[in-house]
Amino acid sequence: MSRISSYFFWVPNTITAMNLVCGSMAVFFGIDGELGWASVFILAAALFDFMDGFSARLLKAYSNIGKELDSLADLVSFGLAPATIVFTLMEYTLFGKNQPIQDIDTGYANWVTLLSALVIPVAGAFRLAKFNTDDRQTEQFLGMPIPANALFFASLGLIFELGTNQALAPVILNKYVLLASVFICSFLMVSEIPMFSLKFKNLKLKDNAVRFLFLAVVFVLTATLRLYAFPLIIVWYVLLSVVTAISTKK
Repeated sequence: MSRISSYFFWVPNTITAMNLVCGSMAVFFGIDGELGWASVFILAAALFDFMDGFSARLLKAYSNIGKELDSLADLVSFGLAPATIVFTLMEYTLFGKNQPIQDIDTGYANWVTLLSALVIPVAGAFRLAKFNTDDRQTEQFLGMPIPANALFFASLGLIFELGTNQALAPVILNKYVLLASVFICSFLMVSEIPMFSLKFKNLKLKDNAVRFLFLAVVFVLTATLRLYAFPLIIVWYVLLSVVTAISTKK
């Protein structure tokens, strides 16, 4: 670390701490059944997660503590927080209401369904540990980044709270849809599937064709579907990554 950078090491770490604060707030709101606010705080955590990396590169203020702090914050914000959203959605699906966990009186099968949400932070922890120890992920990701996982479930929370399309409620509040989402996202996080990074090193089309295509479709989806575009954006990211990986191998 250079002498100038040593004066600013606290900047990215402070931003990372704000990521953790937002993730913790998301957990509080998620448990309390306020899925809209939980989702908003996950989105805020994702913004801080982007900003801490950007500020670290800008100031060249890298540190081992910062790297570890970032992973710990991400596990809360993008692992545990979305799990609380899934747990609460499962409660609404099974019982029609959100309630304190000690008041839940149900059978073994329903408890297994509810606690399946814990697969998300477990898979997220493996994802982060793998990323921190894997030097193959400098240009691309191997497996779905944990923020993408969180943004998918946050989008379900936002649609549940703010969406006006009543036809989608039975889709979101369906235990099989939720279970499939949990296990598919968790599998994608720990998989070896190559997924492109959104970091631009330059603005040349030939070097960033996949990124520009992704952003163009994101713009169209957001302009036409608005709130309902968010989960589709994550699905589009995964599909485009898979197609890109297959075409590259050929």
